[in-house]
Parts: sequence; C-alpha cells; structure tokens
Amino acid sequence: MVAVDRSARRLERLRQNLVRLDLKAQVVEADVLAWQGGPFDAVVLDAPCSSTGTIRRHPDIPWIKQESDIAVLASLQRQLLARAADLVKPGGLLIYSTCSLEPEEGTEIIRDFLSATKSFVRRPIMPGEMQVTEDWLTVEGDLRTLPCHLPDANPVMAGLDGFYAARLERA
Repeated sequence: MVAVDRSARRLERLRQNLVRLDLKAQVVEADVLAWQGGPFDAVVLDAPCSSTGTIRRHPDIPWIKQESDIAVLASLQRQLLARAADLVKPGGLLIYSTCSLEPEEGTEIIRDFLSATKSFVRRPIMPGEMQVTEDWLTVEGDLRTLPCHLPDANPVMAGLDGFYAARLERA
C-alpha cells in the first residue's frame, strides 16, 4: 500500500493511524499530480473539499469558507480524479470521496467523469455491504451520509458527518 500526500502534517497523522491499526504503507510526501507510480489494484482519492459535511463538529466552516472556494476545489478535485484514474490497473477500483454536502464536489464530479471517461464504470454499493444502510445510498449506489442520519435519544451522540463516496472500476 502506498499513501501519497503533499502535507507533512496529514502524513504524520496517517503514520500514527497506521501504527494504531497495525497496518503498513509506504508513505510518500509528494504532489500526486506530479508523482510517478502505479499502476495499482485500487486507488482511494480522499479529495480536498469545502468540508461542509463536518459543520456539526467544526461550526466555524461557514465563516472560513467562501462560496467561491467550492468552484476552486471542484476544479482541483477533477484534476486529482483524472490523475487517480491514471494510477488504476485494468479491472482495478477507484474510490472517490469527500466530506462535502455540495453536489459540485461529489455527485457532479462523478457524473461528469463517467460521461467523459468510458474506461470506468460505477460499481454501486449495495445495502448491507460494509454495514451501509439503504438510507445512506443514492439511487446510483454511491454512499451519501447526512448529518440527520444515525439518530439517537441523546443529541450529543446523534448524527453523522456528511460524506460522499463513489466506487468505480476500470474496464
């Protein structure tokens, strides 16, 4: 397993998580847009985003993010997705994810990618797979959690972050 990120701070946290979970990965500090590697059986792109799905835990987000940030981030997400796709072997999987509630950073990115890239197909997530409930799936089979999901009588324990993920396979 190889993890590539240009942020030393994020990579340090990743290293800590790998140790905690007793997992191993080659950790590379680089800009994946320029990094040379692969091809891989699977690539996970946790794309930088507006983080609007984490507002319940980070209530400052509406004040530190601008509407114009979404267009800038969506452009970067498209570049990163194209690069991630180049790193996937035929028959391999590409997972695209963000913690954004904005369609411009999730469903629209995948819709446009699939319409322009015939070498990938969506592999829908099925209810029950990976403990995912039907409420958390889009009609296309992508994962979409919302803050209203996972109710609890204790409001402190209720809710999920907003999250989007699509599973694609290279044909």
